[in-house]
Amino acid sequence: MSNGPDQSLKNRVRERAKLAVRGGLHRLDLDVSRGIFTRQVARTLESRGIDTVLDVGANVGQYALGLRRSGYAGRIISCEPLSGAYGELSRRAAKDPHWHTVNAAVGREAGETDINVAANSYSSSILGMTQAHLDGAPDSAYVAVERVEVTTVAALAEKFAVEPARTLLKIDTQGYEAEVMAGAGDLLGRFDGMQLEVSFVELYEGQQLAEQTIAVLREHGYRLQSLETGFSDPTGRLLQCDVLVVRDH
Repeated sequence: MSNGPDQSLKNRVRERAKLAVRGGLHRLDLDVSRGIFTRQVARTLESRGIDTVLDVGANVGQYALGLRRSGYAGRIISCEPLSGAYGELSRRAAKDPHWHTVNAAVGREAGETDINVAANSYSSSILGMTQAHLDGAPDSAYVAVERVEVTTVAALAEKFAVEPARTLLKIDTQGYEAEVMAGAGDLLGRFDGMQLEVSFVELYEGQQLAEQTIAVLREHGYRLQSLETGFSDPTGRLLQCDVLVVRDH
């Protein structure tokens, strides 16, 4: 016997429930696509035998937590310059013996610098913000300036005895990615994988755009593994995304 009407009602209820869940996740800034991308990153780490992640621009630890929830159990070294965000990051990492934290920005050379603090925290940058960014995300406006310590990828690799061939270098520094890469020196082409936030439009003053960043990565022997579309303006134009690249060997 057919139960078509009853089944149709069940399907509609199920779809409404899915939409409600998706809406809730969106309001909580827990994008489903980001979870999928993080699982792709975790699978890449496992398949390539990567056991260390150098997490540059950690904010409050969202990226590291996502990797843990996706099954990655290796070492994580998270760097975050802002005192407020670092406090939350260090509390989250405290119960994880394989998660280390560093309260510093990462750049071309060691020293000190001023960082612009955004209202939403994660848009904070050493660089000035452009109108294109403000138009796309009005809640990202700068509200303060904080003096922070700066270290380099090369110094971090030495301090934590990082083996580049078994390491993913993740850089999410709001337009400052080229400076972070410069501070890696000759390690840049030796990390087995890299994940970077790249911009197709200048969102931070003087930043290197996606085309040039990807060209540099190719020159160092990397190929595209995966990407996640992330940030668009009100017209739907893609402004920024994350790319995952791996050594082509």
